[in-house]
Amino acid sequence: MEGVSFVLAAGEMAALIGPNGSGKTTTLRLISGVLHPERGGVRLRGRELLSLRRREIARETAVVPQILEVPYALSVREMVMLGRTPHVSPWRNPSAQDAAVVNAVMARVGIADLAERLFPDLSGGERQKAIIAMALAQEPRLLLLDEPTAHLDIHHQLAIMDTVFELQREQGLTVLAAMHDLNLASLYFDRLILLNQGRIVVDGPPQAVIREEVLREAFGARVRVRRHPLRDRPQVVLLPSDGAEAAAERRFAKA
Repeated sequence: MEGVSFVLAAGEMAALIGPNGSGKTTTLRLISGVLHPERGGVRLRGRELLSLRRREIARETAVVPQILEVPYALSVREMVMLGRTPHVSPWRNPSAQDAAVVNAVMARVGIADLAERLFPDLSGGERQKAIIAMALAQEPRLLLLDEPTAHLDIHHQLAIMDTVFELQREQGLTVLAAMHDLNLASLYFDRLILLNQGRIVVDGPPQAVIREEVLREAFGARVRVRRHPLRDRPQVVLLPSDGAEAAAERRFAKA
């Protein structure tokens, strides 16, 4: 990746979009400190990330990964309590305050009734909510989401995005998400950063980024862009290739 440079203001909600392999997940890993840049640097509230200890970063930044492997059959409450790790000293058990934070985030995310269920027994949407609750238990200032709606049906996609949207508004979180779904990104985020081949192509509001010529160049796909029926946001309509469209017309003509 080269030339990827941007600043997130406190309380901003932005999405990284782009084709597979464009650098979305890599950017999140650099910001979270999992990867280190070969050149340049990452600053967290004005401080070089490399100068901070992992516990300091974890008190500021929480990550919701695309896939989370859990080696043990933990309950939802135990999963969410893992989010308190940056705040709990290694030589003491979680406090009543830690338990109160866990109870509060589970209630806020809407999984309080799942507290004693085992995490592996949850549905995809319930698991994602539990992972978000675990991230929020860190009490972060910056929330990083890697494809938060991947593998979910449309009901749970909207539920997850509504939850993130409301939490950002209520708590003033800074949110940066890697998004595969362009329509969800346009609908929920005020700023889109389009990456392609490890570079920023366009950075701006959805109306400036979700444009037919821009998407055609970045994704190599035929699309039409239309206005959302309820919000002043662009939405993408996929079109078949010329060959597929001609074949479909011939098939329907014979019917």
